[in-house]
Amino acid sequence: MKALVIGAGLTGAVIARCLAEECNIQVTVYDRRDHIGGNMYDYYDEHHILVHKYGPHIFHTNDKKLFDYVNQFAKWNHFKMICRSSINGKITPIPFNFQTIDDFYSPEEAADLKNRLIKYFGDKKKVTVFEVLQAKEEKIRAYGQFLFENDYKPYTSKQWGLSYSEIDTSILERVPLRLTYEDGYFDDKYQALPEHGYTEFLKAIFDHPNIKIELGIEALDHLKIDNNVMLIDGKPCNMLVIYTGVLEELFSLKYGRLPYRSLAFEWKFENINSKQTVPMIAYPQVNGFTRIIEYKKLPKQDVNGTTYAIEFPISYTGARGEEPYYPVLNKKSQILYNKYLTRVKKVENLFCAGRLADFKYYNMDQVLVRALEVCETLKRKYGKA
Repeated sequence: MKALVIGAGLTGAVIARCLAEECNIQVTVYDRRDHIGGNMYDYYDEHHILVHKYGPHIFHTNDKKLFDYVNQFAKWNHFKMICRSSINGKITPIPFNFQTIDDFYSPEEAADLKNRLIKYFGDKKKVTVFEVLQAKEEKIRAYGQFLFENDYKPYTSKQWGLSYSEIDTSILERVPLRLTYEDGYFDDKYQALPEHGYTEFLKAIFDHPNIKIELGIEALDHLKIDNNVMLIDGKPCNMLVIYTGVLEELFSLKYGRLPYRSLAFEWKFENINSKQTVPMIAYPQVNGFTRIIEYKKLPKQDVNGTTYAIEFPISYTGARGEEPYYPVLNKKSQILYNKYLTRVKKVENLFCAGRLADFKYYNMDQVLVRALEVCETLKRKYGKA
């Protein structure tokens, strides 16, 4: 038995390593890009600053088993991501917290609103924007409406290219409101960056004699599913195939294209010590772009000058060169995805997993959970005797 893994991102790497190490299977990994790492790929730019080519990534989890897994392949340093939002000319924390109330209310009004929130929500340290918008108290609802109209609504509409009413509520709930002064984007016990970058981390996972990587290969130029049989270059494929790419493309868009949003980056370097006070500032009220990421602070790097990226959300059409970043989750897209999933289950030697193949808005820890689930299935079926 041999295996073909499509995609050299985290999902593909973890599954390839499992097949090679736990099942003693010869694994070939294809990726259409000229590098490994998927969207986690990072590199040092010409100014000697480590940057994330496809947007910022911070590994965060409460699961010690997941953190132990990644520590097998790299040393990880604690990193607390601090973010801000620019609203009405003021820079305020994200997630919004009691400092946000202080930023936009008079001292007397702020004290009153914070007391009302504590009394209304009791011991809760954070709530969703919907809970605040639906509160029985008028002043609490008004606070929620202010944040919704000035941040949540314009930011999500710009990011997704849709009215907020068309977006799955799980997206809007990803960033809560804190009912404390606690700062920091994540609450997880483990928040970290690999000491030498994600690319080196992925290299270590792929570093096994049973794994061969071939870059710059468009797998779908070779793979095809015909009558529930996997073909490779027109002949039946007897290999185990792990597919982590865009699901509908594997089936030649038989039922149509699943909706994604993409990103465009405007990279800039300035010969200054610092561009902004934190690694990421969101700009919900400006036209065009959503946020600015200063990579010199991700992690903090002692170099001259600073590199930053301005992120512009754009439509994804499937054209070559475009990258599908975010699955647009709604009832219509879920129905379409399930049609493709039904087809996947009919192909005996095919396993699909990952953000694109699962059509899920995964964080890195969720990607890892999913990949390890597939690994357990594969070990049961193909593991060493």
